[in-house]
Amino acid sequence: MRLLTLDGKYNICGDRVRIARENQNLSQEALAARIQLNGHSLTQKAISRIETGLRVVPDYEIPLLADALKVNPLWLLGLDC
Repeated sequence: MRLLTLDGKYNICGDRVRIARENQNLSQEALAARIQLNGHSLTQKAISRIETGLRVVPDYEIPLLADALKVNPLWLLGLDC
C-alpha cells in the first residue's frame, strides 16, 4: 500500500504540535511523558517524526495530542474554530 502525502508530509498536524509544544516550553520527551501517563505509548522519537511530517497520525491520536497540549483537536487539524 502506498501512503499519500500532502506537500511531502504524512500528516497535517505536525507543525501545530510543534508550535503548541514550544509555546508551553515542553520538550518532546515531556510531551511524550504526558501522553504515556494517559495510557498511550508514544515516544520522543514518535513526537519528533510527527512534527517533521515523517509519521502518520491516526485519528485516535489527535485527541490524545490535543489533550496533552491543552488545545482544541480541530486546531491541530488546521480547522480553527
